[in-house]
Amino acid sequence: MNNQEDDTSLRKYLVFGVQWISLVTENLLSHPFIVLRRQCQVYNASKRFHLHPFTLLPSIVHLHKRQGLTTLWKGLGSCLLVRGLSLAVDDAISKLTSWPKDVNSQTTLKRFGQHVLLKCISIGLVVPFHAASLVETVQSDIASEKPGLFDVFREGSLRLFFWSYPQRGRMLPAWALIGPSASLGVTKYLFNLVIRGVASRIMLRRQSLVQENCDSHADTLEQRNSEIYGNLIATLTTELIFFPFETILHRLQLQGTRTIIDNLDNGYAVVPILTNYQGAVDCYRTTIISEGFAGLYKGFGAMILQFSVHIAVIKMAQWIVTKITEVISNRPPPCIVQYYNLDCVAGKSSSTTISSSISSTELDMHSVGQNSLK
Repeated sequence: MNNQEDDTSLRKYLVFGVQWISLVTENLLSHPFIVLRRQCQVYNASKRFHLHPFTLLPSIVHLHKRQGLTTLWKGLGSCLLVRGLSLAVDDAISKLTSWPKDVNSQTTLKRFGQHVLLKCISIGLVVPFHAASLVETVQSDIASEKPGLFDVFREGSLRLFFWSYPQRGRMLPAWALIGPSASLGVTKYLFNLVIRGVASRIMLRRQSLVQENCDSHADTLEQRNSEIYGNLIATLTTELIFFPFETILHRLQLQGTRTIIDNLDNGYAVVPILTNYQGAVDCYRTTIISEGFAGLYKGFGAMILQFSVHIAVIKMAQWIVTKITEVISNRPPPCIVQYYNLDCVAGKSSSTTISSSISSTELDMHSVGQNSLK
């Protein structure tokens, strides 16, 4: 009984630990690759498209030599603030309207429609602040003043205030950005929701088959473990499918902001962003004509690096926590922990040995009984 409680406790720490590391990786450790990706996306005059990660490595080395190790962490504070603002807006709208801010398989169609409408309004309100955060993420440290922690709220409020007329130059007004941003944001969210649900069900089905083979019982810990992989698969698939649309949206949001970015063709120089798009359709046509279809995938190599590091960190965390579990328990982990590259071969062989030893013991007892009767 104590062994079962210890195993449950260890598995609990195991799953929660990997979940926490996955969350930190997604929100913090992935930021440098997001910076590289966005800088590539918005630079319409670049000669290198960086479709694979190998072309990015020399530029990364040059950036670090010239600007220091913190150059790829710029805009992290504003990104986290905008994410927090988005959650706060969701919560405020949900309390004012009683619309659900979360959905599940039991949500009715009416409630699901209300949830989608809530997301549309939330994304529309946060768009100006997301655009201000984008500027802080891509601008060069050596050619721009470092923004304050809460400057993203000031710049976002200014863009929201100038609703019908641009704040300066070629900057698009807020109403021209809300349509494309809300459409892309809601579509990505719904697509991610579907893929995550399908992936989680597949992982749970796989886990149930493993449990049947190992003669173990299901619990909620494996469901949380499946959520990690389901969320990772959904995020990767969503970013892959909607990458070109994100490129167009980022170029529209950055237009007219007089932003100077690092030139990732070499990693040494800086370049201004000068564009004159009239809207999303014009941006798409101009990109296809001047850069080709591959121009929509500029910086794709940075995304490959991002998810490669994400997967590697999760796998390493799983391995480390599993080794700690083995040391603490002083025995092989139970075969229920299949996602950490453990198999139940040892468990099966040990059970076979135990059963054979029990059978031999029963045979000896039977023979002793017969001799005593004689």
